[in-house]
Amino acid sequence: MIIKPSFRIGQVKTYYFATKLAQIAAMRTMGKDVINLGIGSPDLKPPQEIIDTLQAASTGEMANQYQSYKGVAALRQGFAEWYDRWFGVTLDADTEVLPLIGSKEGIMHISMAFLNEGDEVLVPNPGYPAYRMASKLAGATVRHFDLRADTGWRPDLAKLRKQDLSKVKIMWINYPNMPTGAKADLSLFEDIIAFGREQGILICHDNPYGFILNEEPISIMQVAGAAEVAIELNSLSKCFNMAGWRVGVMVGQAEYINAVMTFKSNMDSGMYQPIQLAAVKALSLDQSWFDQLNDVYRQRREIAWKMMDLLSCNYDKESAGLFVWGLVPESVFDVESWIETILQEALVFITPGFIFGDNGDRYIRISLCCDLEKLTEALKRVAVLLEKQKQKVEG
Repeated sequence: MIIKPSFRIGQVKTYYFATKLAQIAAMRTMGKDVINLGIGSPDLKPPQEIIDTLQAASTGEMANQYQSYKGVAALRQGFAEWYDRWFGVTLDADTEVLPLIGSKEGIMHISMAFLNEGDEVLVPNPGYPAYRMASKLAGATVRHFDLRADTGWRPDLAKLRKQDLSKVKIMWINYPNMPTGAKADLSLFEDIIAFGREQGILICHDNPYGFILNEEPISIMQVAGAAEVAIELNSLSKCFNMAGWRVGVMVGQAEYINAVMTFKSNMDSGMYQPIQLAAVKALSLDQSWFDQLNDVYRQRREIAWKMMDLLSCNYDKESAGLFVWGLVPESVFDVESWIETILQEALVFITPGFIFGDNGDRYIRISLCCDLEKLTEALKRVAVLLEKQKQKVEG
């Protein structure tokens, strides 16, 4: 290549799953039936009424035209009513709600809207890689803060207070946590909001897993005064099986929304109107939808737990979200090689925890986005592989 890419691209790597999915696709073209238990892309369909709404709206006169950068009024109002119904949070639909083309877009937009070169960002370890990558692309310096099992995967705010945080502009948090599944309570959010106000740090809470295997969904915006120092991202990808539809939202006070809007308006030309109207329908669904969805995930989780047991991993049965996070036994010296062996010999892909930060080095993650038949087959394949390995050692 004659023309070199920017230095920003050199600071980040291709997303791990993009590389791994390409490897799996190549294996499948060779006739290998790989079962993917890695990525959190729901395999279930959205409710039929959402699909019907999309189809009907697609014939409308405005369907194929450019849309408002801030989304149609009905969608902003739908999100505001959803926050009021589920969290008791009152939002101004016109000024405090910004629909996004997926919440991952929001991570990048927030980073570009608030960060300058020389700013620092507190990123959880382990945590979603996009927080780290977006910060680097925005020219900021990443500072990891530890999440550990012995503290319930919660930040040690006392430890952070002892550090020089004068350059920190943003702190990313995410509960129910990905990848660990750890849940938060309002007291944790109160502590974090107090920390953000005290240190002059914008708290960015990423909340896409709130309704998955979680009996008490909460929002950081429920904390009194949270809007002064916090914004929240949410998504329809996980809780309504709409990952490919790319519908997310950012909520927060008008000044924060406007800052992100300035950047966003230079990056896209609005979301497809029929998808927005279908999202409005999704947001109107009641508890029965989540009950039905979680019944499916509970059944799948039972199989994932059995696989963790088979692999002699420790895990938390109280965790929430679309994954089971397990501590690998000490007998495994190289987790990455162990995972690759399972992929190559059992044709089952499991995510290694190291991709989320070095505090995940001794962990693996199993996705629940796979039907019972495939999960059961994966369990059987891993059992056969382990038996072969046992016989090899004994023989």
